[in-house]
Amino acid sequence: MPSPSAEPPTGTSTPAPTASPRMPLAVYVLGIAVFSLGTSEFMLSGLLPPIAEDMGVSIPQAGLLISAFAIGMVVGAPLLAVATLRLPRKTTLIALITVFGLGQIAGALAPSYGILFASRVISALACAGFWAVGAAVAIAMVPVGSRARAMAVMIGGLSIANVLGVPAGAFLGEHLGWRSAFWAVGAASAVALVGVATRIPRIPVPEEKPRLRRELTIYRDRQVLLSIVITALAAGGVFCAFSYLAPLLTDVSGLDQGWVSAVLALFGIGALVGTTIGGRVADAHLFGVLLTGITASTVFLAALALLASSPVATILLAFLLGVSAFYTAPALNARMFNVAGAAPTLAGATTTAAFNLGNTGGPWLGGTVIDAGLGYTSPAWAGAAMTLLALAAAALSLGLTRPRASRVVIGAQGAPAETESVAGR
Repeated sequence: MPSPSAEPPTGTSTPAPTASPRMPLAVYVLGIAVFSLGTSEFMLSGLLPPIAEDMGVSIPQAGLLISAFAIGMVVGAPLLAVATLRLPRKTTLIALITVFGLGQIAGALAPSYGILFASRVISALACAGFWAVGAAVAIAMVPVGSRARAMAVMIGGLSIANVLGVPAGAFLGEHLGWRSAFWAVGAASAVALVGVATRIPRIPVPEEKPRLRRELTIYRDRQVLLSIVITALAAGGVFCAFSYLAPLLTDVSGLDQGWVSAVLALFGIGALVGTTIGGRVADAHLFGVLLTGITASTVFLAALALLASSPVATILLAFLLGVSAFYTAPALNARMFNVAGAAPTLAGATTTAAFNLGNTGGPWLGGTVIDAGLGYTSPAWAGAAMTLLALAAAALSLGLTRPRASRVVIGAQGAPAETESVAGR
């Protein structure tokens, strides 16, 4: 695994801190691509009724289109990472965003539910592969100390998709039909394709070809396994409650249906704020971000369960949950790349799969406790239990890191100049 930070040569003084290096334009291009991916992933939540009516299926059957995408992300990330391991990164990104765009066109033209379902699976596989490879490319283009910032830019595309893309998809679906939303995402994918083709540099293929067996050895590392657990539980806890926020707002808080889209957008704004802050702080204080962010999510989820009858409290907590959940996201991504640095593509794929395990398992758990008759506040309690487990796993990971958590940087006279903490790296 690459060294987490470069040490100055012995016998020289420690240089003064310098400003963070400018993020390459190519990283922002990847963020734009993620905007189209994220919009497609989440926009169906506002399109299920018209899709069900047009396709002659029930709303629960239409809801399987969302599950199909999530499961495709979980399965597709590692499969595509393995399948493209020895292919040029830029070529792989171009191929994946092209397939994703064609999947959107197929969905827009789908004459039947079966074809629409298949188009979602294909789109999910391409989306998962792009996430995995794109994350590895973003990491490769920046210094080690800017990894979380680079991931924050990519995740920022997902946050903006929640703020703008998903509501826009719902608006198009309401006024121009649900197929127009698929056409719009297809157009956004074409823009992303042009950006990837013209702005992503060609990353040289290593002289020694990656070997799958060697890359798979990352899964023997307990820190990698802990990172998977932390990511899945932290994401799943928040989305356990978020997935059932609409009935909570209307049935428990007493708000009109018209408030739902506004509160969901507010969650997205919180996500953008959290991503921005977390990306700037996590490179220097990775475990600090993980522990404080997951703790905050746990507190906010418990408060949501307790205060759901208050509309003001519920709206405020929806925003704060967006902040806390996405505040930790850059750190979760960067942590995986740090502990699995020998296999960057598989690291990106594993993080993508872990997030989507949470995004699948959390809503399932939320639906289970509701079906058990525990009410619409129960997903918030269940989510808090998940994030509490994530917090325990993060504390364990930190404890396992601490024995090698500091080293001495030698000053000009051979005396210790400072102790540099690397526990969060």
